[in-house]
Amino acid sequence: MIRARFGTVRGLVRLALSYPQLLLGRAASLPPDPAQVRRLVFICQGNICRSAFAQAVARKAGCNAVSIGLSAATGRPAHGPAIEAARALGHDLAAHRATDRADYNPLPGDLLLAMEVRQLHRLAADPRLSALPRLLLGQWARPPIPHLHDPYGLDESYMAVCLARIERAVLRLVSAFPGARLS
Repeated sequence: MIRARFGTVRGLVRLALSYPQLLLGRAASLPPDPAQVRRLVFICQGNICRSAFAQAVARKAGCNAVSIGLSAATGRPAHGPAIEAARALGHDLAAHRATDRADYNPLPGDLLLAMEVRQLHRLAADPRLSALPRLLLGQWARPPIPHLHDPYGLDESYMAVCLARIERAVLRLVSAFPGARLS
């Protein structure tokens, strides 16, 4: 049950720890002015599963979106099991290529959307990115799930659960930021 719903015991523990961090204001979030958001920037560790999929969902929903990894190998393709799980949900990751944060060009109107609280802290500590608004994507999931544990290398059942959570969160998110919609 833990593996299928949370990936690993570590994923469950990180999820449990993320709730008090949010409630106590220790998540390093920096809320945006919704009227100023022009592009959604999805962030995870390697940019080959979670953020790549979130970008695909947002683009399919008509939004200006990109994705990056905090420690990605720029040019690396999406993870094979993520491609398969995305396909089952009606999204195509076959052409995706990872982008490392060093290769990301921040623009006015960017909203950074991380998968984990610790990623928000890394963004807050990055001088190039610290002034950009940043939130957790999982806050838009129902129920909110502030830690979307990395499915890389885990079983396909958790990959499917994780990507389905991301899809639902992105679809709720896009309505909150109409300025990010492509005309």
